This record gives sequence, C-alpha cells and structure tokens, in this order.
Amino acid sequence: MTDHGCDLLLTNFRLPRGGAAGHRIAVAGGRIAAILEPDAPAPDASEVLDLRDDLLLPGLVDGHMHLDKTLSGLPWQPHAAEPFRQSRIETDQRILPGLPLGTAERAGHLLRRCMANGTAHVRTHADILPAFGLSALEGVLQAREAHAHAVTVQVVAFPQAGVMRQGGTTMLDLLDAAVRAGADLVGGIDPCEVDRDPAGQLDGIFAVAERRGVGIDIHLHEPGELGLFSLQEICARTRARGMQGKVTVSHGFCLGGIPESKQKAAAALMASSGVSLVTHGAGSATLPPLMLLRRAGVRVFCGNDDVRDTWSPYGTADMLERASVIGWREDLRHDHLLEELFAMISSEGAAALGIERYGIAPGHPANFFTLPAENVPDAIATHPPRRRVFHAGRLVAGADAGQGAGIPAPRAG
Repeated sequence: MTDHGCDLLLTNFRLPRGGAAGHRIAVAGGRIAAILEPDAPAPDASEVLDLRDDLLLPGLVDGHMHLDKTLSGLPWQPHAAEPFRQSRIETDQRILPGLPLGTAERAGHLLRRCMANGTAHVRTHADILPAFGLSALEGVLQAREAHAHAVTVQVVAFPQAGVMRQGGTTMLDLLDAAVRAGADLVGGIDPCEVDRDPAGQLDGIFAVAERRGVGIDIHLHEPGELGLFSLQEICARTRARGMQGKVTVSHGFCLGGIPESKQKAAAALMASSGVSLVTHGAGSATLPPLMLLRRAGVRVFCGNDDVRDTWSPYGTADMLERASVIGWREDLRHDHLLEELFAMISSEGAAALGIERYGIAPGHPANFFTLPAENVPDAIATHPPRRRVFHAGRLVAGADAGQGAGIPAPRAG
C-alpha cells in the first residue's frame, strides 16, 4: 500500500486456510498490498466490497485445453465424428473451416467461460497440421491477446495427426514456425502408435524445443507396456537435454494399466527426470495413480481437455467441477486429500506452467475469486457458481454478488 491507501479493499470473507469470515485484503496496482487480520486498522480505499462471508480462492489453472476445437458460441452442434482418432481429425478438417465463427471467436467464447468460473491461467493446445498450417494457432493467439486483461494463455503447438507420418521434416518445420509465431511449447503425440517412429518424433520435437528454448507437452494415450516404453524414452531425452521441469506428459493412460511395481518405478523415473503429468480424468480410459505419483515427487496437475468441441460434447470449463470428477474417479474422500486435489488445479498447475508469485499472498497479482462455500473441500464437492472473479485486481466476472458469475466481453482495442 502507498501513503494514499489502496485501490480496492475486500472485506468479510473466508480464506482457504480456514477460520471464520472477517479477513480483509487490500489491493493496489493490480497486486495484493496486504492481508489484514480482523482487528487491524483499515486503510483508505477507493472502493470497498463486502464479500458476504464468501470463500476467497486463488485463480484456478486449467493445464490442458483445446481452445481451437471448441464449438462454444454456436448453437448446439450434434457430435459428428466416429469414436476413433482419424475420424475426429477428418471431422475437424471438414467442419471447422466452414463454421460461422472463426477460431478466435470460438476460442474467445470458451475463454470467457473459463474466466467466469474462476480460471486465471490456461494451457491450450493448437493443432498444427499441413491442412491447417498455422491458422488454428493464429486464431488462438488472437483470442489470447483479446483476453489478456482477464486470463493468461499458454499455447502448445500440437501435431494432432503426428509428426513423422505427416512428412517428418515438413511437420518439424511447421512446429518450429509455430514457436516463432508465438506458441510457448512444442507438442507431441503417441510416438509409437501414431508415428510408429518414436526416435524420429521425440528426437525431432526435442530438437525444436531445445533450439527455441521452450518446453514440451506430449499427449500420451498409448496403453500398458507400449505407453511405458514411450514414457521412458521421454524421460531419457528430458534428462539428456537438461530439460527437467520443462516437460509434461498429457494423460499418461499407460500408468493406470501396469502393475504397481512398474507404476512405482515409472513414478520414480518421472520424478528424477522432472517430467510432470496432467490429467483430466477421462472416463473411458485408465486413470494414472495420481496419489502414488505425487508421493513419489511427480508434479501432477489437471485440465478440462475438450469442452463442447468436435471431439466431445461434454464440459463446462469449470475446474472445480473437473476436480470433483477426478476426485470421484480417484476415490478421494477425506478433507486432506481434497486439499491436495485443489493444489492440482491451482498451485501445482501454476508451477508447471511457470506462473510466478502465484497464490494469495502480499505482493502477488490479485487473481482470485469468491464463491459461497465453507472451505476448499466444500468448494470441490459442490462447485457452486462463482460470485466475483478478479484478475490483476480488476473485477472481470460476476459484477454483483446477487447475479452470479457473468461472462465479460473482451477488452476493446
């Protein structure tokens, strides 16, 4: 705070660490200036908001999304693809270019849903295909720029149809161009099943990432021993290239389909290699042993994956609801486990995305939201509507506590 007080004073709320309502937060210059105990004197403030005993939580992190595929903002679209990957890729190529809303508009609509649900940080994949070139990425980057006042967006250049089977050098050149155009990470997908050339794909994408100084996020759907082999190869390259802490495996279904002894060995390898795992709790696939991985020291975080898009009609873009689904599948019932689950949609995701000064603490960006819940376990179990959402100290959703979360328009200009 300055000698002139603060921009915003929030009063009468609960903090995630527990206790009764009555705390206050002073916000100045988009950051948390102070967290005041109930008996501390109040600073002068340009605006004071009474949060009516709501719980105040840090902005959520959606660590795996596909903004470019969403159908958000359009009338209901019946699901058109057959339940296998190639049909879905062909459906994308047939349907997406002819939609009345372009990638930027659809991605923006979904981002506003995320924001209204309290998400402050998103990692999304954008398809890089010879048929699309960089058009999907360009649309996502436009949406990112338009909503930068309310959410941060990290973009993975994602070779949805593979690398080597799409021409190898051609795709690697496209991925390199995508990073130069604004993508933050290089993606990969099922090196054995899709490309049938794990060395070619992994050597190629790691070379692009190392040359451009960016991280890697690899979709790994491969089951059982095949997926475990790919995971071991990913870890080996991560260590060899000194990229610990910069590589994520998305899904990792194989980890749920191998014996416990191999799960423990794989978890130890991932931890020592600094390879993270992001999950969305897919209902049709084996769930990795999330708590076993965490106990071994693996960073585990969560994302929504597909939200009302060409691959799935489901989803609300609510990370608390997603946590509820994952907790139900993982059979997490006790409060301390639900607190761990919350870390997987907040602080662990922030660390994986490289978000600095995350959380509710003096000096940190004022990114948080409020909702009518007693504590974190209650918030996950019931995931009630968000009342107010703040980003950098600005109210970006839920203009009034009596209205519930609204969907703000992108900033003009």
